[in-house]
Amino acid sequence: QVQLVESGGGLVQAGGSLRLSCAASGRTFSRHTMGWFRQAPGKEREFVAGISWSGGSIYYADSVKGRFTISRDNAKNTVYLQMNSLKPEDTAVYYCALATIPFRTYNTYNIADFDSWGQGTQVTVSS
Repeated sequence: QVQLVESGGGLVQAGGSLRLSCAASGRTFSRHTMGWFRQAPGKEREFVAGISWSGGSIYYADSVKGRFTISRDNAKNTVYLQMNSLKPEDTAVYYCALATIPFRTYNTYNIADFDSWGQGTQVTVSS
């Protein structure tokens, strides 16, 4: 089984930036698509950004396009989420997730396709 540990969350003012990291251990990280999801209070968990196992395919939710950047370093077993121009509506717990099937590239990112999740890191954006 894989372990995912997120870090980098915190409190930031609107317009600010944060960089989230997710370190993986226990499975061959480089073979799996990775995703970032978030869940705000009272709302369902939603897709934020995803990156294929090779890094060659990247997708973003419309709400974060142009502001967030996902990347991965397979040598470090780590995936990142650079978040710029943060808005109060970005406030949520952010989770990284590892896709179940190795070497699969996704055109849409569904929660059901991911079987390993981190514990989450809180991001709070004040207005």
